[in-house]
Amino acid sequence: MKNISGKKLCKILEENGWSLVRISGSHHIFIKDGEDARIVVPVHRNKEIKTGLLKAILKTAGLLSLFFVLTNLP
Repeated sequence: MKNISGKKLCKILEENGWSLVRISGSHHIFIKDGEDARIVVPVHRNKEIKTGLLKAILKTAGLLSLFFVLTNLP
């Protein structure tokens, strides 16, 4: 199973229409026009985001199918 870093997840969110509104410490906060949800991504150097949190963030972003692609990479 392959996890990704917070930096990489931020890039994926931005490519899918989410906008970084602010940074609070090491947490990047994203919103998207037309969505009520807000996404908080922990960015701690190049530390990987654990599977459960990654799945929850991608589900909130409407990108859950991407989770299955990312976790099935060699």
